Order: sequence, then structure tokens, then C-alpha cells
Amino acid sequence: MQQLLPEPVTIDPVSAYERGPGPYLRANMVASLDGAAQLDGHVGALTSPADQEVLWTLRAQAQVVLVGSGTIRAEGYGPLRIPEQQIALRAAFGADPGTRLAILSNSGRLDPAGPAFTGTTPLLIVPAAATPTTGLAEAAELIIAGDDELDLAAAVTALRQRGHDRILSEGGPRTLGRLLAADLVDELCLTTTPKTVLGTGSRLAIDDRTLQRDFDLARLLHHDGTLFARWVRRRD
Repeated sequence: MQQLLPEPVTIDPVSAYERGPGPYLRANMVASLDGAAQLDGHVGALTSPADQEVLWTLRAQAQVVLVGSGTIRAEGYGPLRIPEQQIALRAAFGADPGTRLAILSNSGRLDPAGPAFTGTTPLLIVPAAATPTTGLAEAAELIIAGDDELDLAAAVTALRQRGHDRILSEGGPRTLGRLLAADLVDELCLTTTPKTVLGTGSRLAIDDRTLQRDFDLARLLHHDGTLFARWVRRRD
């Protein structure tokens, strides 16, 4: 992997994406040149082996991975797995032995027999008004955040109260949009794949509001035509 900024150098993903101790919330997303976050409803066609290596590196530093229920269904999320070569990396980063999956849902209508609940007990974050599917309360650890609608600021606070200071959001676009709107994203790790998608599919971030958030480019990398950028939230 070639680093372009802040100075040209050959670098490995671990060094390129190392982050200090929390608390922080990172978002990791991949998009086409024209801003599409999915192709035919899935992200798989946009990713690459190098992008997956970045994903593993970010997960190795995280204590919890935050994913919207729509992405859980569309991508068939199962228990989070860390490759063997990342075990030592997790210890070096001071992360827990296993990264916890946290699912965001307004309704709580998820299949407790689905892959995300098989062999593991994820966190399920819902508003008080949600009516979880029968059996879901036993398949997941419920966290209440908000009254009628999911309150993402309250969700992040609840995760940190449980000791999850290093949070990684893996989307999808609506989750990223809501996190950005709530000004909760400290860093956006964006992979830009060298293709266009066109069509009317989902863009990188979606929200009903129009809000501006300013980010600074902390690092830019390149590998086999794909760009990898670390954008850090400007707080001044």
C-alpha cells in the first residue's frame, strides 16, 4: 500500500490506520467514484482484498461494531470474525478478545434465528417504543436509546457506559447519515473504488436533513487503483 499523504512512503494498513486510545467513533465505508455505496443492494462488488484488510485492521482496534438493521439483513451479517493474523494485533491495540456486534433498529423486528444471532449474543439498540420480535430479547442484549425514535447520541453514550470507548460503524448509508447528522463521527475511513455505478442506488450517506460537517484529510493511500482516505472531524 502506497501512502500519498502526508508524505509518500510504502506503508502497511496497521501503521496507516493505527489510532490512539478512545473514546472515538470511526465510520468505515466504501463507495464508487460517483458516490454509490452499493451495487445491486450489496457492498460486495465495490470492495477488494486491500479494502478487506483495512476492514480487519479497523475491527481489530474496535471494541464494538455498529451496524444498522437494514445492512444486517442485506449483507447477511453473522458473528464478527477476526482472522488469526489479527489476534496479536488486537492485543497490541488493547482491544478485547472479541469485538461485539451492536445492531441499530427502530422497530426491533429482526429474526432471532438469523446469522447475526447464531453462536453469539449481539447488542440490540432500540427505542422504548420498539416491539422486538418474539424471542429477540433472549437472543440479544437490549439497550434502550430514545423514546419513539432511536436516539443515536443516547446509543453511543450507552455503549460507552458499558466500556465500549472505541466504536466502529460499518453502515449502511442511513446509519452513517444519522451519525453525521448527530455529529457523532470522529473519523471517516473512506475507500473509493475505481468504478462508476450510476442508477438510483444508495449514496454514501443518507439523511432527511441537509447538514454540513467539516473534515480534514489526515492520510491518503493508494493500492491497485483504489484510494483509501482517513478523514478526521474538524472540531474548531
